[in-house]
Order: sequence, then C-alpha cells, then structure tokens
Amino acid sequence: MTETSISPASSTDRRVSARIGGIAESATLAVDAKAKALKAAGRPVIGFGAGEPDFPTPDYIVEAAVEACRDPRNHRYTPAGGLPELKQAIVEKTRRDSGYEVEAAQVLVTNGGKQAIYEAFATMLDPGDEVIVPAPYWTTYPESIRLAGGVPVEVLADETQDYKVTPEQLEAARTDRTKVLLFNSPSNPTGAVYSRDEVEAIGRWALEHGLWVMTDEIYEHLVYDGLETASLPVAVPEIADRCVVVNGVAKTYAMTGWRIGWVIGPRDVVKAATNLQSHATSNVSNVAQRAAIAAVSGDLSAVEEMKKAFDRRRRTIVAMLNEIDGVFCPEPKGAFYAYPSVKGLLGRTVDGVTPQTSAELAELILDKVEVAAVPGEAFGSPGYLRFSYALGDDDLVEGITRVQKLFA
Repeated sequence: MTETSISPASSTDRRVSARIGGIAESATLAVDAKAKALKAAGRPVIGFGAGEPDFPTPDYIVEAAVEACRDPRNHRYTPAGGLPELKQAIVEKTRRDSGYEVEAAQVLVTNGGKQAIYEAFATMLDPGDEVIVPAPYWTTYPESIRLAGGVPVEVLADETQDYKVTPEQLEAARTDRTKVLLFNSPSNPTGAVYSRDEVEAIGRWALEHGLWVMTDEIYEHLVYDGLETASLPVAVPEIADRCVVVNGVAKTYAMTGWRIGWVIGPRDVVKAATNLQSHATSNVSNVAQRAAIAAVSGDLSAVEEMKKAFDRRRRTIVAMLNEIDGVFCPEPKGAFYAYPSVKGLLGRTVDGVTPQTSAELAELILDKVEVAAVPGEAFGSPGYLRFSYALGDDDLVEGITRVQKLFA
C-alpha cells in the first residue's frame, strides 16, 4: 500500500480566515477574566490585570444617561460620526485640556479607544506599510496594525532609560516602508511619561522624515509629580496635518464600560474613517454619547480625586515591589501601572517550581498566592510584570504582601 500525501488545507477549507485567526487574544482581558472566574469560584484572588479604575462613574454623568434613556431622540439612528453636540464638546475639551485647536469635522466618535485605534490604522495603512511601535507597548497596538494590513516594527526601551525611546532608536528602525510612528504618553503598560522637550524631539524627527504619527492620549490627565508634558501636535504644530490623536472617556472619568472613544485628525482621514464606521457599527450608542457629553463638558474635579488615590497607591506599590529581592520597579510618572523588571526572580525555585519566563512567573504567582498580574510577553518585553494599581488600597497591600511572602 502506498502512502497518500495530504496537501495543506486550501483557503476554502479554513473555518477561520488567516487574517482573523492570526490575531492574539487580549492578554490583559484574558488575565482579568481568569481572575474574575477564580474569584467567582470562591478563591480569594486579587487582580492587578485590568486597566480599570475601581471608582464608579461620577453621579452627574450617570444622571445624564438616565435622562437620555427617557428622550425618544436617543431611541433612533444618529450620525455615524457621532452626535454633533458631542463632537463639539470634544473640540472644546481638547482646547481646554491640551491647547489643541481643532474643528468638529476633524472628530470621529467611536465605540471606545480600541475602535478608534483600529479605524485610524485601517484608514492610514496599505498592506506592507510599517508602523514603528515603541515597546513595551499596549497589547492591542500590534494586533490592530496587523489587522489593518500593516507591519509593526518594535523598538524596545527598557528600565535603564525609563521605558522611553529616543529619536536615535526610532531612526535606526526607520525604513523606506515606514509610514507611521505610534506614540503613547503616559504609557500603558509602563506609566512612562515623556517630557515636553522629549515629545517635541520625537515630533520633530517624525516631521523631518515625512511620517504620520498616531498619538494615544487616553491617560492625559494621569500625570504625577508636576511633570510638564505636551500633546504632540501642540508641541510640533507643523505635524498636525499628519497626526491622528486617539482618546476617550474610559480612564479619566471611570467609564470603561460605556465604550466612548474618539479620533481627531485631518478632515480627509476622519471622513474616510467615518465611512468605515458607517458600515462597521453605524452610530455609537446614543445614551453613552449623552453621558460622554456630560463628562467632557464638566470640570475635572472627579478625576482629581481619583488621581490623588492613584498617586498614593503608586508610591505604595513601587516601594513594596522594590522590597522584593530580584525585583526592580522604576517609579511610573503617569497612568496607573507599575512595570517592574522581574528578571532576578527567573530561574529561582519556589515551592518546587522554577519559572524561566515572566509568563511562567505570572502563572506561579496566580497559582501559589492567588494574585493576577500580566506578564511582559504581552507587551513585547519578556522579563517584566504589569501590575495595575487601579484597585482598592487594602487589596493592593494584601496582594503585594502575598507576592513578597512568596519570594521571601
């Protein structure tokens, strides 16, 4: 009997397309889901995985949504690009908070920041276009780039440079296929914040080489220690016509579940992205948009109160992590994440387990002391863990104490 060779499955035999099948699951959401499932099963898990404020959405925003539910106008389709009132409110909020002057026609309201990022990349990129992505990076960035047909090119900045890339590093990564620089400050996952001078230097480099920039400003209001920073198109006004800003209400106003983000950019890019959204999701939820109007039009007193708590927790978690032999945690200057190097813990045997990677280390910590953190592999930098300190003070201290005891 002769052997029958089996040829690779053709595209018609695939149950899931190669394009979608190649997308990795969101590691941060996966860790958060696992922690919540274990907690629901009765285990005393403390989750440091999700980047989600533990505060409720402020009452005045919730009341705006309640009123919106009663208004029949919000029971119908509205413009795909966003309620005109919200787009104008975003224009005014952007002027107030960053000094960036834009018009309503330059704004697209999206279903959260993730949709803003994907639609912007889908609009800007052709197949094979390269996007320089400073690492550590938020786990969704490279997947959105790949889904849009682009190629992410990672540039690593480690703890010795406060997780901030330099124009020289970016220049070394630039090729004739480079089209976009992704910029995120304050950073997820590291909490790094670029100073005004550093923002300008990077913006000038991008301008010199005719690149586009996508700048993610979702953590704009969470900057500590009086550090002066700037929105990139404000620091370098000449690049505004090749700059896309993404933002949203999730972090500033504790509205992660409301799913309101936006894109600000040149009119032609925003119009094209709006066309895409008109076919993908039609309009964003009207009730959530009405709530967002109340959020961005109000003062920043609610975020200031949250920021005080985050600042306190920031100092606590950094001090406690640095007490662990084998861990080094720089002090983050923004957002609500600590990103310690845990390379000194790798190869160390604990309770019969010898983790060789930060992914294995995160699994060990979850199994042994029921604390959930996200491994650096998810952010393009193995050897680190991300701990979100957007959780209650007592849980934070209890969780890190458990980790301290595990490695004592």
